[in-house]
Amino acid sequence: MTKNPANTEEKKIRKVIKRGDDTVVVTKGETSLNGHVPIVPGSKVKVIPLGGMCEIGKNTWIIEYEDEMVLIDGGLAFPSDAMPGVEIVLPDISYLVQNKNKIKGQVITHGHEDHIGGIVPMLKQFDIPIIYGPSLAIGLLEEKLKDAQLSDRTSLHKGRPRQTFKIGSLAFTYTRNTHSIADSFCLIIHTPCGKIVHSGDFKFDFTPVDGEFFDVYTLAKASEEGVLLLISDSTNVEREGYTPSERSVYGRLEEEFNKAPGRIIITTFASQVHRIRQILDICIKANKKVAIFGRSMLLLATISRELGHMKFPDGLLVNLEDLNKLPDERTVILTTGSQGEPLSALTRMAFDEHRQVTIQPKDTVIISATPIPGNERAVANVVNALSAKGAHVVYGRESGVHVSGHACREEQRMLLNIVKPKYFLPAHGEYRMLVLHGNVGVECGVDPKNVFLMENGDVLELTSESAKLNGQVPAGIIMVDSTRVGDVDEHIIEQRHKLASEGLLSILLTIKDKKSLAEPIIEAKGLVLAQEDNTHGQFINDAKKMVIKTISDFFEKNEKDIEKLKEKVKAELIKLVHAELKREPLLQVIILESK
Repeated sequence: MTKNPANTEEKKIRKVIKRGDDTVVVTKGETSLNGHVPIVPGSKVKVIPLGGMCEIGKNTWIIEYEDEMVLIDGGLAFPSDAMPGVEIVLPDISYLVQNKNKIKGQVITHGHEDHIGGIVPMLKQFDIPIIYGPSLAIGLLEEKLKDAQLSDRTSLHKGRPRQTFKIGSLAFTYTRNTHSIADSFCLIIHTPCGKIVHSGDFKFDFTPVDGEFFDVYTLAKASEEGVLLLISDSTNVEREGYTPSERSVYGRLEEEFNKAPGRIIITTFASQVHRIRQILDICIKANKKVAIFGRSMLLLATISRELGHMKFPDGLLVNLEDLNKLPDERTVILTTGSQGEPLSALTRMAFDEHRQVTIQPKDTVIISATPIPGNERAVANVVNALSAKGAHVVYGRESGVHVSGHACREEQRMLLNIVKPKYFLPAHGEYRMLVLHGNVGVECGVDPKNVFLMENGDVLELTSESAKLNGQVPAGIIMVDSTRVGDVDEHIIEQRHKLASEGLLSILLTIKDKKSLAEPIIEAKGLVLAQEDNTHGQFINDAKKMVIKTISDFFEKNEKDIEKLKEKVKAELIKLVHAELKREPLLQVIILESK
């Protein structure tokens, strides 16, 4: 393996930014990729994922060198069906909180929520001195920080392709890739041990909608100088071949637009800049007007237009009131809801809960997305409801109205063969995907001993000559319920599951002078109790007798601890419910002490 040569003088310095003791050096143009950080014999660099391993989402990485940490991305994930009431899922960042004084900065690969959606919660717990990101990602993050009133907790900087900047002892080079969002980058991380290439989310799109091609040259140049480690996106490793170009969707969308007899309602991921751009281009060509539903989608369109990623004339976007004045065949509603989210506009339309839009038999509804794993049932329910109202629904992989933004197996081979890493770390995928991607790495010449399958919190320790797994840091999930971060734990989720499946049995007791002042009040919610044979009344009577006896026995033993009485009543109730009802409901015992 070719080692990185000694440090050379950096050329074409554009700007030097001083923040405290740190100097961030920004270079311009095609400088040599070597020389930004000298190799230090005996030095050690740690690579630590806090999210994104053995899962899809909450991508968050730490590059740690001596007493310095730089974060790569900071994402969120969406809850599974096993998390009732949870809105989003964040990585456990307790390790970062414990080491907040070591954090020198953060580098973002692109603007998807699973890569930037966790940054605001981070900034609520610690400062990040400087955050670099692509212009679109920084534009989206600026709005998030304004909404959360956290703009003073960091300094945001827009990065450009082939730009190299230094944070602490490490340097980073942005190299453009192609993905389902504009302004998406791979990273070349220059460390005292050697180069690390982080692929970000990628595919090889040879006919990109925006004309911005994957910068293979810069990665190949890094490869010639020697790449120590490749961290690479594993999402589509189970699919052989190549992911189709985003441009291939245009023809199918135009076909559906042209044959639609009435109004068109179309949904896609709110962050799918290239898809939204193509939809708007088709609307311009077909002389249709567009109303956008969903704050996130409207914000993305606005920022993308300001940055030049979308071009459309004034007057194309209208509000719903003006749209309703036009003939149906000239109207398009672009909306959120591609994943069947309960509160999204499309879901509310499907179930007659939207105040402004009612689905009509001549409507064409296009779902230009595929369900994220776990959302299949929710999307199917929306499709069923739309179809029942007579709408023509275009959806599914075979419809041709969606392509993935992630590389399939042949593209993953291509990246491995371009970069030629000594060590390989498959990432961004469930465990079976990481295993398959590791096998692809071996096919491409990586020594099997140099392929690492990691979980969140595992520590990969690198030197210029070696790599090994060396311990773990705290990692896990933080569930967010409404605006409450971290208050939802496994115990609460277990209670919600039990409440949904087994029901609730509630007992209210009033105690004075070691006696019950009144008959216990017992209510059952969600428990199936047959009425015709008076099972309900019999069970309640049996429960009351049991509770009164338990209270009497408790105080006869001169017990005084009311909490202990609660536990005793619960234990006896569990026995009774299991014996008579064969159920295990959630139990609530409330004891009021009268003075």
